[in-house]
Amino acid sequence: MQVSSLNEVKIYSLSCGKSLPEWLSDRKKRALQKKDVDVRRRIELIQDFEMPTVCTTIKVSKDGQYILATVVTFETLSDDYSKIVFLHNDRYIEFHSQSGFYYKTRIPKFGRDFSYHYPSCDLYFVGASSEVYRLNLEQGRYLNPLQTDAAENNVCDINSVHGLFATGTVEGRVECWDPRTRGRVGLLDCALSSVTADSEINSLPTISALKFNGALTMAVGTSTGQVLLYDLRSDKPLLVKDHQYGLPIKSVHFQDSLDLILSADSRIIKMWNKNSGKIFTSLEPEHDINDVCLYPNSGMLLTASETPKMGIYYIPVLGPAPRWCSFLDNLTEELEENPESTVYDDYKFVTKKDLENLGLTHLIGSPFLRAYMHGFFMDIRLYHKVKLMVNPFAYEEYRKDKIRQKIEETRTQRVQLKKLPKVNKELALKLIEEEEERQKSTWKKKVKSLPNILTDDRFKVMFENPDFQVDEESEEFRLLNPLVSKISEKRKKKLRLLEQQELHEKEEEEEPEGKPSDAESSESSDDEKDWVEEVRKQRRLLQQEEKVKRQERLREDQQTVLKPQFYEIKAGEEFRSFKDSATKQKLLNKTLEDRLKLEAKNGMVSIADTTVGSKQLTFTLKRSEQQKKQQEAEKLHRQERKTLRRSAGHLKSRHRRGRPFH
Repeated sequence: MQVSSLNEVKIYSLSCGKSLPEWLSDRKKRALQKKDVDVRRRIELIQDFEMPTVCTTIKVSKDGQYILATVVTFETLSDDYSKIVFLHNDRYIEFHSQSGFYYKTRIPKFGRDFSYHYPSCDLYFVGASSEVYRLNLEQGRYLNPLQTDAAENNVCDINSVHGLFATGTVEGRVECWDPRTRGRVGLLDCALSSVTADSEINSLPTISALKFNGALTMAVGTSTGQVLLYDLRSDKPLLVKDHQYGLPIKSVHFQDSLDLILSADSRIIKMWNKNSGKIFTSLEPEHDINDVCLYPNSGMLLTASETPKMGIYYIPVLGPAPRWCSFLDNLTEELEENPESTVYDDYKFVTKKDLENLGLTHLIGSPFLRAYMHGFFMDIRLYHKVKLMVNPFAYEEYRKDKIRQKIEETRTQRVQLKKLPKVNKELALKLIEEEEERQKSTWKKKVKSLPNILTDDRFKVMFENPDFQVDEESEEFRLLNPLVSKISEKRKKKLRLLEQQELHEKEEEEEPEGKPSDAESSESSDDEKDWVEEVRKQRRLLQQEEKVKRQERLREDQQTVLKPQFYEIKAGEEFRSFKDSATKQKLLNKTLEDRLKLEAKNGMVSIADTTVGSKQLTFTLKRSEQQKKQQEAEKLHRQERKTLRRSAGHLKSRHRRGRPFH
């Protein structure tokens, strides 16, 4: 037995530890239990809980009295083990009763999963075919299959509330069918929804797990390691959870009391909240996982692995122990004597970006990396070895950082000087002085002091980012601070003193003996009475500076030689003047109503009411100068043609005598 803890959730592995042979005497067993801790902590709930070979499926009967484990897929039709249906990998279906083998039949294609519809007594089989085969157990015959759009179907499930049948395809879709009408009622494209910005998909995500919960909730697992939570009323997933291993999801289960979803691949079992997606706890068995089963109404978890050995895990927070092993609740305190933490003290947590910097992305999915949260755990020795190969000077940097930390620790034991920030030093010094005065006043009046801006994280960027440096030469600063010229001189003097003290500390590593802090505090503050004169003085200075700037700009304008600028006219447009262009631009910026009023005023638009009550608008297009010249030229040409035209009346034929000419 082992005890592990992750996120303060204890998991008891009841199938781990050394077992004793039955032929040993009681005296030898007691001696071994005293010497070996694993033997002493061994709790064997079920005798010989192993399979002869690999176990692929494990389930618990509805009454919770029987655990069934096989190498093929099966389904219990009764509350106990009296009616069981097995699906073999050779297309055969076997029916077993309480007495043993009952009947055997075959389906046309190799099956992969099946579900039982209780209201109609129909078995739905999916597999290496686009058809879903239906076998009615009441009539004892096959019914017409359901024709899906998929090439193959991997898994299926039936909602126990309203009987909706769903099948997961190799194309990454989920097709939902209504057994009453035998018609498809919905189609979900889970492959496209499973691809997120943080996931790397190298192949098409197929559906590998499917589970209903209640009337509207459905969880879908993909072959690329994602779990999608759906509300049947929407085609978009509510939540997408990535296992980070890139391995197919083997099993998905719901734990309703804590709103948890249990999803398992061949490496890890994750339990996470179905509302927020936050990891509740996780479990990594010693062997690869084939199937997971949650014991009903309890905190026991059963696993089927690639080895004959099956796992039994007890998590008290998920629920109580089953009735047949209720003593586990009383033994939890004794089992926690030597808990084994899975905080991974010998592991280094790295993100996907860290793996890219180290060139270790090819290790994702291998035993060297353990997926956890948004990153991975890797052996700390491997991390340091690779880090040293990538950056040979990393040790020197680490050594310098340690030395610097030691020096800072020794400096903290001395008398601390006022450390001023790099940005807005004068403002920081002003705030420090105000804080000292406030402390004195609050000490006398015993009033609670207000928080200081220097110690407030909301304003720390003001003393770190150079973009927030106060410009003392700006007009606003000089007008809003009329006494800044005199008060700043005192502050600058004190600032220079502090800088000299810091420089002296760096050079000699000794505490400087500077001027007492109260030396300047006793100076008079009578200059504040002259604030009006100071403001006037600042205004006069600003006016003089502005006058000097205008003279400089005028001098620069006089020295500047203007060069002609050329503009290219677009094809199909005629240039008239810059004034017309400006007028045209202003006209285009106006609304349609304003343009109509202007054109009506110019006589280009006429509005008339018709007999049926509607309005009739007539637009007169404005002609350009070139068009007018062309029309005038055409008019002159027509007039010239009329004057030069000769009459053709004399060419009319006359009647002649004699024979006609043939």
